[in-house]
Amino acid sequence: DFQISTDVYNGDPHSPEHLINTGFYYVRSNNQTIRMFESWYGRRDNSSKKEQDVLLEMSRGGVLTSELGVRTRYLDTAWFSGFCSDIKDVGQVVTVHANCCRSIIAKVKDLKVVIGDWKRWKMLAAHWKATGRRRAIPFRWTGHFGCWNSWNNHNVTTQ
Repeated sequence: DFQISTDVYNGDPHSPEHLINTGFYYVRSNNQTIRMFESWYGRRDNSSKKEQDVLLEMSRGGVLTSELGVRTRYLDTAWFSGFCSDIKDVGQVVTVHANCCRSIIAKVKDLKVVIGDWKRWKMLAAHWKATGRRRAIPFRWTGHFGCWNSWNNHNVTTQ
């Protein structure tokens, strides 16, 4: 019914103990997920917490599965990478989420670096294929310095 990205994946796709990230989720529309959104946004509207924190409480408290009957899958960071945990096998990554950042400015800065990293990896992969080499391509993501540094600057816009 509901699949959601995580900041750190614990190996169990059905464990509500993941640190979720609402930057990416897939929802099948049905009675359970409709009630989930009604409950989620109702709780958020009556709370000083962010929507992600409200959903995390609902997930860990059993509200999604036990009370609402929502079948939930927590997505492996191996495919849905983010700045909280870089994935070593870049060839498996489907999306990169600019999580663990404090500002939009930092997110944009580091996502531009990710695009450069992706282009560099594609060139390495093309070279590897052209030369017929069968070993792993050496690759390392550039550090997410904009995001990391955004936590040191207390005057940053958080939106």
